[in-house]
Amino acid sequence: MNSGVGEAMPQPYADVPGKATNPVIPACAGEPPVQGCPPCQVRFARIPRALSRWLVMVSDWNRDLVVPCLDRRTAFVAIARRSLPDVRKRSGRPGIPFPGTISPDMGTSPPAAVVPRRNGGPATGTKTGPAPGPDLAVDLEDHVATVEIRRPPNNFFDYELIHAIANAYERLDADPECRAVVLCSEGRHFCAGADFSAREKWSRERLDEQASRLYVEAVRVFSCTKPVVAAVQGAAVGGGLGLALSADFRIACEESRFVANFARLGIHQGFGLSVTLPRLVGHGRAALMLYTGRRIKGAEAVGMGLADELVDVAEVRGRAHDLATEIARSAPLAVRSIRATLRRGLADAVREATDHELAEQSRLRQTDDHREGVAATSERRPADFKGR
Repeated sequence: MNSGVGEAMPQPYADVPGKATNPVIPACAGEPPVQGCPPCQVRFARIPRALSRWLVMVSDWNRDLVVPCLDRRTAFVAIARRSLPDVRKRSGRPGIPFPGTISPDMGTSPPAAVVPRRNGGPATGTKTGPAPGPDLAVDLEDHVATVEIRRPPNNFFDYELIHAIANAYERLDADPECRAVVLCSEGRHFCAGADFSAREKWSRERLDEQASRLYVEAVRVFSCTKPVVAAVQGAAVGGGLGLALSADFRIACEESRFVANFARLGIHQGFGLSVTLPRLVGHGRAALMLYTGRRIKGAEAVGMGLADELVDVAEVRGRAHDLATEIARSAPLAVRSIRATLRRGLADAVREATDHELAEQSRLRQTDDHREGVAATSERRPADFKGR
């Protein structure tokens, strides 16, 4: 079979009698990767014919599984961004995740999914995807998807959450019934960014590694092709502001707070804000927000272009859904084309920006000022920065 990915060397599993299968092997060493997968992060698995149908089911459950080809005996599976974990005790087969179980290597939850249409017909009513975990919910109704963060009250983010959002967006991109997305959250705040207090004892290496992985997922979020309307109630702080600015539009209320508080923490901005913030409000206002860490209330945010509409707090999500519905009534191919033109180069610019942001964050994370900023914020007192 010419799969375009090279042939694996036969090494049958010792614990599966009679099955001529190959273990998961790296795709490096000159083998061409499946399109869209970084060569050094792709792995292939050879699966016996008996598992082919199950493989398709698993690939639907997990967006990271890509099945480029199947024949009578072999299926090559490309896993982007992470390796297949060895879950032999759960599935009875090494390297093959058993549906309904999660390995620690694979994060906290499978990616969000949308229930497929029955009989290929048009969508009617509400379609709710299998629960992607306790932290994210995805619904699709009348061409509008709702992606809801469920970490109340502050909705702190981390790699797992941004990864789940990116997976949900990719699934919705692939669903023609989805024409627009509402990004919202449960609780008092939209997203208060990262929880620094939870990472006080992490090593510099672990912090850098987590931030690097998170920014890879952030670029995936910016790469989605469907219009996104963010419903911003309460605070969008730090990286949470970056997440809000990944959307095409933001609906705010008087209780909304847009805060780029990085300098108050003694750290560099992240999540691509070096690109997205000046793009929205101009260089001068972006610099003012970043230098001072000033809180921007809802009305001021609308006035400076940081948010698009101001409504009562009880109407934020409803208005976001109305705007998404209005967008969904337009010709979907035209909207997608127009959006691609307007956002041309944005994901690439965010990728380049996050590389620099990560390097600066890693450097500043070692300073006394950063430690003082985190401590002062946790203790709710003014910081006493020393410039070292």
